[in-house]
Amino acid sequence: MNRAQTALFGSTLLLASALLFLMQPMVAREVLPHLGGSPAVWTTCMLFFQTMLLAGYAYAHTSSTCLGTRGQWALHALILGLAVFVVPIGGAPGWIDSFEDHPTLSLLRWLLGSAGLPIFVVAATSPLLQRWFADTGHPSRHDPYFLFAASNAGSFIALLAYPLWVERFLALPQQNAVWSLGLKGLAILVTLCAVLTELRGRKGQWGEIPSHRVDGLGFRAKTHEWRDWVILSAIPSSLMLGVTTSLTTDLAAIPLLWVVPLALYLLSYVLAFRKKPETTVRLARRILPLLVMLLAPVMWAGLVQPFWIPLHLLTFFCAAIVCHGLLASRRPPASDLTAFYLAIAIGGALGGFFNALVAPALFDRVAEYPIALVAACLVLAIQNGNGLRCMLAARVWALPLVITGIAALLCANVRGVADSVLGVVGTMLISGLSVLVVKTHRKQPGRFALAVGGLLAASGLAEGVSGHVIFRERSFFGVSRVTEVAEGRMHRLFHGSTLHGQQSMELERQREPLTYFTRSGPIGQVFDVFVKMTERKQGSVGVTGVGAGSLASYARAGENWTFYEIDPTVVRIARDPRYFTYLSDCRADSLKVTLGDARLTLRTAPERSFHLLILDAFSSDAIPMHLLTREAIQLYRKKVSRGGLIAVNISNRYLDLAPVLARLAEDAGMEVRVRVDAEVSPAEKLEGKQGSIWGLLAKSESDFGEIQHDRRWEIPKLIPGDRVWTDLFSSLVDHFRRGPLMSSGR
Repeated sequence: MNRAQTALFGSTLLLASALLFLMQPMVAREVLPHLGGSPAVWTTCMLFFQTMLLAGYAYAHTSSTCLGTRGQWALHALILGLAVFVVPIGGAPGWIDSFEDHPTLSLLRWLLGSAGLPIFVVAATSPLLQRWFADTGHPSRHDPYFLFAASNAGSFIALLAYPLWVERFLALPQQNAVWSLGLKGLAILVTLCAVLTELRGRKGQWGEIPSHRVDGLGFRAKTHEWRDWVILSAIPSSLMLGVTTSLTTDLAAIPLLWVVPLALYLLSYVLAFRKKPETTVRLARRILPLLVMLLAPVMWAGLVQPFWIPLHLLTFFCAAIVCHGLLASRRPPASDLTAFYLAIAIGGALGGFFNALVAPALFDRVAEYPIALVAACLVLAIQNGNGLRCMLAARVWALPLVITGIAALLCANVRGVADSVLGVVGTMLISGLSVLVVKTHRKQPGRFALAVGGLLAASGLAEGVSGHVIFRERSFFGVSRVTEVAEGRMHRLFHGSTLHGQQSMELERQREPLTYFTRSGPIGQVFDVFVKMTERKQGSVGVTGVGAGSLASYARAGENWTFYEIDPTVVRIARDPRYFTYLSDCRADSLKVTLGDARLTLRTAPERSFHLLILDAFSSDAIPMHLLTREAIQLYRKKVSRGGLIAVNISNRYLDLAPVLARLAEDAGMEVRVRVDAEVSPAEKLEGKQGSIWGLLAKSESDFGEIQHDRRWEIPKLIPGDRVWTDLFSSLVDHFRRGPLMSSGR
């Protein structure tokens, strides 16, 4: 009977957690297209889920304190019954059409109204069931935390299943239907658990509040215990979101890159709360300092190549195990189980709150990631229960201050010191002191953490390989910065590490399009065809994505141009002549910039209004997926005139999007050509050219003009079995390149 009881409770907890963590990417996938594919969508969704988790755990703690098990079941059954009839997601949110207010708050409001109740009741199920299990006669009732590991195992499985199976084979309505069916199954299993608890419950347990509780809310733990629980859960939460933001900013905002850090986060809970976690936690403590010292130079230099991803993930994973291992070692008796989980939920929500709301307001870059990394290193200093008192000693601060000071001088290159003999000496000194700090990290973990923090802080003073930063601003859509190189003769626009435009500040070259838009590149050829197409009539061009405004240099007198841009920061940069003059120098008779998501704002354009429609909107390093769906192509065809062209910038370092474009063209009955212009000579690169990949769609081959006879423009191959992307289905799993096609830029 004990085995059956364990199996029932374990299965129910596994299903509840799986449902909870299946909904996270599912809901985020629903709203992602409507907010320009911003990585901040996932961070905001995580904040919402962590907040609802906190609400669910608070409800579980309060009900288990104030009600007996029968009362808890009656109340929970009522809420479960209501949630069964609530559709978690479905349809575009009404606020999407106009989100002039803060997108984060708008998204949180929609999430609360559409998915709040189901998430709340599923989140509350896990601590309630574990509390019920502790009220039974099971031999493990005094230490039911192994069920927490089972719960996180279910979450881990669900998260990996979403991008690898669910998203690949099920459209959003089907995902929603499966989730709703799972919720009904959960209601049945929870009922069975309640019945079994009543049958197996200890005498005198029902309807009574345990006598050892000291106040009405059952908070028996001391203040310092609550503080430790909250801090040890907040640090991995913030670090997980920081890693995710970093990866999705430089690659793509897709569920696959969302769920991997979150899955590792949950796996760290599984390993820390299993019955014998000591070996794993001890190993993580030993290798974390080494991983951090390997990662710090990578972050310092701004390296974002995919082969660094495992280092980021492994460092985060070890840090999470260290924090959660210390958290598990300080878990209270089963009588305070719900209070313990409430503290964990508070910490998780605080981590999400810091990353989603506080950090974007305080920092003009993604500073929350290194901050959380340093905080994880500080945990090593308190793992022996000494608190932070050891951090006050002068011997702890002295060496990190020396390292930070020297690093700051070198990074800021004060009076050219970095290029002098003193710079070489300083670099050697930092290297030697860093080795000493790592070697003695076990005896002086606080000194190690401070040294890492100092190095990462000093790195913010470095110009980096992209040039001197003359403007930087962070918005909901990411960090935009303008840099100048070659003694101010060239300005560049970056989003994250991705170059989004470049302009020469020399008067004779200011009107020359550079980077992915050069006249010798694919888009230059497209405009040659466009000029011949419109030589006897007024041409009209639509462009999704402003960037630096480079494409406006192709505009001619008598033409009408309309840009569509979702990020107000980018528009301000492109219109400011201190940074770029492409828009202000535009020769078109009419130049209009429409603010908002391209798919939504393009609807208002008149039918057949564009002779050429250019898709150049980018989120992270890739075009947002919702701009490459069946519904999107249908919209574009309505807005393009007869014989018109649709040009798509599918330049990308890591994704092969040509097969996606080919499948869409086949589905729409259109012709498609793709030109890969990835090989750029050193001389061309010096002049400002970047490799690019462009696709071209037309109703018939004759509309391609001279391009149809150019062998550089090829018909892309289809991937066997690959489905056409729609607003309800898309998957990038089969489209990752084995190696980068282009070494820089996009």
